[in-house]
Amino acid sequence: MTETILLVVVVMTALAFDFTNGFHDTGNAMATSIATRALKPKTAVLLSASLNMVGAFLSLTVAATIATGIVDAGLVTLEVVLAGLVGGILWNLITWLFGIPSSSSHALIGGIVGAMLAAAGTEGVLWGGLVAKVMLPALLAPIVAIAVASIGTALVARLTRDVPQDMNEKSFRWGQIGSASLVSLAHGTNDAQKSMGIILLALIAAGAVPEDSGVPFWVIFSCALAMALGTYLGGWRVIRTLGKGLVEIDSRQGMAAETSSAAVILLSSHFGFSLSTTHVATGSILGSGVGMKGADVRWGVAGRMGLAWLITVPAAGIVGALAYWIQGVVGGDAGAFVSFGLLVLISAGIYLVSRRKPVNHTNVNDEWEPSRTGGSDETAADSELTGDSYEYDPEAIDVLADAVVMRDVYALSSESDTDEPDTTTSENRA
Repeated sequence: MTETILLVVVVMTALAFDFTNGFHDTGNAMATSIATRALKPKTAVLLSASLNMVGAFLSLTVAATIATGIVDAGLVTLEVVLAGLVGGILWNLITWLFGIPSSSSHALIGGIVGAMLAAAGTEGVLWGGLVAKVMLPALLAPIVAIAVASIGTALVARLTRDVPQDMNEKSFRWGQIGSASLVSLAHGTNDAQKSMGIILLALIAAGAVPEDSGVPFWVIFSCALAMALGTYLGGWRVIRTLGKGLVEIDSRQGMAAETSSAAVILLSSHFGFSLSTTHVATGSILGSGVGMKGADVRWGVAGRMGLAWLITVPAAGIVGALAYWIQGVVGGDAGAFVSFGLLVLISAGIYLVSRRKPVNHTNVNDEWEPSRTGGSDETAADSELTGDSYEYDPEAIDVLADAVVMRDVYALSSESDTDEPDTTTSENRA
């Protein structure tokens, strides 16, 4: 009876991860369409949620990779799965809080691998599958996406260089609706599968299904629904970073980036690669800036994101291993429930912190003005009000100084023109 309850808790936690995956990755599909105003924010997330759910039913190849290609399914226990999910969810929430578009896929995989290492040692991890199916695609996907998007953007810019700007914007905004929809559909074919694979692992560990079992329909439906709900809520912090923080994007760049993302994601789903859609989408957006002559790419923001990518797997792995260690210290099934309780408490704390400076559909398209200390645009806005920090523009200061000098010169000139001669003094002198 207790094991059945534990299985239910693990399944609920896996669906919670799918939910966080949905709102964390909404920006991968819709950030550029929202930034260029091709779609209203609420309309964009509703469209993305619907297509994510449809995409979840189109392919199960990635689910099989997660269930059988990363760790030894014969050594997996419900405690290992739960600890891995704790690692994945907490990393998702932390990066969401700071608006960092990190990989939900790698957070999940890192959490599972870390928990497995704590439980069974190195023999519990299928290192060949981890390298071939996860690490190599993680390295190659952004590079491929940058190349494809930059070439596509350059071609589009060349072909439309003589077209009036307003006509370009109007036409490509319509095209963005189609390309963003394709990315959402592709995202469903890849990311929704990961929670399906985790739940299948849990069912195998509990003996509810044989090791060679396929994914049950109820698992497919529940994962698709959880991701769709998360997507509809919208991860506005991450959407803002992708849409405004990397490149000041126009509709031509947006369509090129989205088309590039969809092509790379669909190709990886076909071959069963557990690809990070975040890496692909970010690479495509950067590529759209590289390919557009005169575009301003914020490489500093991209560098911070790259650092987060590098530490995602080990960081989530450490949390997963720690969660498994806590379960062992408490002992028995109670340890698993304590681990779950800590997850709920920490998640609630992160949410409460995020409410101090909310980002939502009303301010997601505000101008990106990070402070000189490297903070977010919210920090910069607060600084303007409190006087805590200022940004100094040397050219603006020079212009202001010249204006002050010219004002004084003009004032002196005006005084000399209007002053009457002092006749009294003249007469006295005479």
